[in-house]
Formats: sequence, structure tokens, C-alpha cells
Amino acid sequence: MMEAEAPTHSERSEDTTPSTSSTSGQGEDGPKTKKASLKRTTSKPTNAKAKKRKKARVSRPVPLGYTVHQGEDMLLVISSSTSQYHGSAWTPPKKGSKKKKLTKGKGKASQIKKKTTVRPKPKVANNPVVKEKEDTNLFVPQKTTDDRWGQSLPEEVLVSIFQMVVVQDGAVPFLCRVGRVCRLWNAAASSPVLWRKVTVGHCWIAPGKTQLPKTEMKIKETFDWMAQNRFSQLRNFSLSHWKKNVTYAVEVVSQFCPHLRSLKISYCTGLAATAFHSLGLHSQSLQGIDLQYSEFQVEGLLEYLENHGSQIKQILFTHGIKNDRLLSAITKGSCPDLELLEVNTKLDSKDCELPVFIHALQMACPKLKTFRMLNVRPLHKTMRNSADSTLGFPLLEELCIATTSCSYMTDKDLWDILFGSTRLRVLDLRGCSRITPSGLSSLPCLELECLFWGQYFCSNVGLSKPKKELHMVTQKWSRTLQQLDIANQLFSEEDLEIAMSHLAQASEADTLHSLNLSGTRITPPALRPVIGQTTALSYLNLSSCRYLPRGIKRIYRGQEDIRQLLDKL
Repeated sequence: MMEAEAPTHSERSEDTTPSTSSTSGQGEDGPKTKKASLKRTTSKPTNAKAKKRKKARVSRPVPLGYTVHQGEDMLLVISSSTSQYHGSAWTPPKKGSKKKKLTKGKGKASQIKKKTTVRPKPKVANNPVVKEKEDTNLFVPQKTTDDRWGQSLPEEVLVSIFQMVVVQDGAVPFLCRVGRVCRLWNAAASSPVLWRKVTVGHCWIAPGKTQLPKTEMKIKETFDWMAQNRFSQLRNFSLSHWKKNVTYAVEVVSQFCPHLRSLKISYCTGLAATAFHSLGLHSQSLQGIDLQYSEFQVEGLLEYLENHGSQIKQILFTHGIKNDRLLSAITKGSCPDLELLEVNTKLDSKDCELPVFIHALQMACPKLKTFRMLNVRPLHKTMRNSADSTLGFPLLEELCIATTSCSYMTDKDLWDILFGSTRLRVLDLRGCSRITPSGLSSLPCLELECLFWGQYFCSNVGLSKPKKELHMVTQKWSRTLQQLDIANQLFSEEDLEIAMSHLAQASEADTLHSLNLSGTRITPPALRPVIGQTTALSYLNLSSCRYLPRGIKRIYRGQEDIRQLLDKL
């Protein structure tokens, strides 16, 4: 114990020495430091001071760039390079590294003075602030550019960009989503120009599920808001796969969209007569109604056509027992300015026969340009008091009588429809196996561009008699034909070779760009000239052609692919 006390006494004398020297040099502060030194000798035992000295010496070395932590069975080395004090002149003090406070006899004023003078908080506050300024100088401009690149664009540019997306993907839900980005994008997405064509499908509920009352109320509120704030310039509106609120949606659109021109309701149910009544009151610009594959009240539509049918130019509906009354109303003259008439049915439908009074329809709709009967077998009927001196369809440009089954249409039936159609451009006769080349060549149209005459899904294709004189068709329209489809037509090899030679020798050989010869008896000698001369040909179907080599019986797309075929023939 005596050996341990000796060094402590020497250390005590070392501590008192600078204090006495300071008293001799400072004047007024001399007595205070002297009292402090006396109290220091009696305040705590010597062992505590020895521990204090050891802790102070440990804190002196320069801190390392890592920290070691001891676990149960391993050592963890944690790097401190990412610390906020790395590279700084000041490091955070550790426990026990601070100098011990002076004697307890000092007043509170001296302790406060010690904290303000000795404590290095000003340095801690200054260094991080400087570092934050450096960080802000580095990252703030990047953040501002990231946040403001969309805000710096003119609104007209954003509207043009949104317009491209709307044309491809539709207005809903794209515009609803981008409108939540910022105020500028919301203003651009709210432009009425972008909301001229809107299609609303499954936006709130999945198909086949029932709607709760809260969901139904939310649907109505959202639809009301969109109609009042977005649909001011709406032109074309389409609603699909709705089982409820169809009538409500049509009524709201008709009330808040004075410029509505086209209404399409597909795969919907529950369209009541009140919706058509609202259309008659508010939609004075409505010109097209598409109700295909939808259930609606036929009486309401018949009443609307009787009162406002003069403004309708396009009608599309699905064949059915009740819906066929629409065609009889049209033939009676309810839509004198009708330009497009389309009647279709489902592919799996068994009842496809549709009675059509062609002469009455020609008299009632002299401005008809497009007449389509898809998967429907028209039964031509004549009226007793019908006039024989009708002009037919003088403005007709497209006639489609395609069917998945065998059609009973003959050359005479086709002539009764097209005897006055000199402007015909598209003729679709797929499934009409009774039409002959001579019947086609006798038609008055001289500039036919598309002829679809393939036989598909017909059970008696193999039992049909071989046809002849295909060259009469290709010779008449070789100058204007752009698409030709004669799939599964049983023409002989010689007849096909003559017909292809007319296509190849046409003066304007660059018109033909699609040729379907699938299932025919085409041969390599007949195919070689048409491929070599028609430079615009980009689609060629040679699948299931028996008289061609096995390696080339496929579909060719692109001019380069067809040119490689020419080397194999």
C-alpha cells in the first residue's frame, strides 16, 4: 500500500504545480485555483484517479476505420467509413474520455461556463452543417431536375404525348392515372381533346361478381363526375361487359355530352327504353348505334328510330328473334340516310337464316355504303307491291356475306344486290360455294380491290364439283386487285396457271400485295410468274397445297421471304 501511495502523491504534486504557477501569473484567479487544488486532493481516493488516467490515455490514439464486436462464437468487424464523422477533425467523444468535472465546491455558474467553453458542440454543429451544404450542392440540383422535368414541359407538349397513348390504348384508365402525378399533368390530362373517344369496361368489378350497394353507388358517383368534368367534347362512347347500371350510364352520357356521335354497347344487359328516350331528348348529333351481343329493349329502339331515325347513319346489331324487327323497320324507311348496316350472329349459333327484302331495303336506304351480314344466311324475299325500276345500291362500296357454314346464295341473288353498285371495292363471299366465276365477272363494278372467296368450315368442300374459268375473274380485276383469297377452291391446274398469268401480266402489277392459295391445286409453273412480276406482294399462303413440294407449303410474310421462295421454285 505504501508503494502504491507514493506515485499518487507525486502525481498529486504534479497537478498542484501548474496550478500554483498559474496563480502567480493570473492575479485575481490565483486564490480560486488554489482552493480548487486543495479540494482536489481531498475529494476522491487515489484509486479513482488512477482509473481516470488509464481511460484518458486510451482515448488519445487516432480512432481506427473499423470497430470490432465480439459475439458468442465470432468477431464482427464493422467498417466506420460510412460514418457521418468520417474524415472530420472532430470525433464523437466516448464514455470516460471527457475530463472529469472540477470539485463539487464550484457553483452552478462555473459549470455552465464550462459547458459553453469546453464542450465542443459548436464544432459538431458547424462541421455537419458544412457537410450538408456540400451534399445539398451535389444532390439538390439532381432532385430538382428529377422532380421538375415533367413540370418544365409545356402543357401542349404533354397533351400531344398523351394523345399518342390515347389513340393506342384508350383514354381510360390512362388519363385517370397520369392525372394524379402532379398539377401540370392533371391539367394536361383534363384537356377535352383527349376525351373525345372513351371506352369503359371492367373498371370497378370483375365479371361474374355481384355489386354491393356501396360499390354501385361509387360507380354512379364516379361516372357522374367523369361526365360532368371530362366528357364535354365526347364524340364516341363505348360501354362493354356491364351487367348493371347500363341504362344509368347511357342516360348520364346523353345528358352531359351534347356532341355525342357514336354509341357502342357490347356484351351488356339491361338496356331499358328510358335510355333511348334520353338519347332522343339530348343527343341531337347521334349518328351511330352499335348494340352487338347486348340485350336491350327492342320496343325502345324502335320508338327511337321512328322519331329520330333520320339522323342515324350506322346501325349494328346481332341477329335474334326480337332483334329482327329492327331490319323490317329499316326496310320500311325509318333510316333514309343509313350508310352502314351490319347484322351478325355468334359463331356457335344454329339459327342463322335471316329474311331480307332486298328491293325494299334498296328503296329505303339508297345511300347505303357498307352492307354486312356476318355468319347469317340471307333469305331473299320479294314484296308484292315492290317497284321493279329500283336503282339498287348505287353508293355501295362493301358487301360482306361471309358465313362459317354453307350458303345458299346464287349468282342471281348476288346480282339482285349488286346490279347497280358500280363503286364496289370490297366483296366478301367466304362460304358462298354456289357463286361461279361467270357470275362474278358479270358484276357492274370495275375497280374491285378485295375479293374474299375462300371456302372455310364447309363440310362439303371435297364433294363440290370442280370449277372452271377463274381467269375471267383475274382478267377483269387484275389491274385493281389488292387482296385475293380463293382458299380451298377446286380449280384445275391449267385454270389456275392461266389465272395467275393474268395477274402477272397486268400493266399495274404493283397493286397485288396479298394472295391466299391455301388448299388449291396450284403448281410451281403457275406460281413462278406471279411471284416474279408482282413486286408488292407481301403475304402468300401456300399451306395444304398438294401439288407443291413439301418444303415450301407454308405461309410467307414479307417481300424478302417471298423472294427466297422464288429461288426454290
